[in-house]
Amino acid sequence: MRNSRLIALSLLLAAAAPPAMAQDAAAGAVVFRQRCQTCHTTTPGQRHGVGPNLAGLPGRAAASTDFNYSSAMKGSGLVWNAATLDRFIAAPSKVVPGTRMLIPVTDAKQRADLVAYLASLK
Repeated sequence: MRNSRLIALSLLLAAAAPPAMAQDAAAGAVVFRQRCQTCHTTTPGQRHGVGPNLAGLPGRAAASTDFNYSSAMKGSGLVWNAATLDRFIAAPSKVVPGTRMLIPVTDAKQRADLVAYLASLK
């Protein structure tokens, strides 16, 4: 009886949980071209644009390339992973007050796709 209650509770909680958002790197590439490409490059070894080159970004410490980062970004202590990228892209100036990146991507699906695209640039 106790096991059946636990199973029923587990099923109820699973049904109430929001569905995981599918990530689509190809759709993220489109978002990147539309929203980010004006400032950022993505090819390894390519010169920085107005913003830093984002090739190899996941796993990298913030402000760790030869780009001229703001002092706010240099002092942020961030390491770029899916969670920090999602938070930062959603509200750059809230996550790193004083950052030079001011353009957020507020749509959660677009951010998930964009993070998947950035992860594909290893």
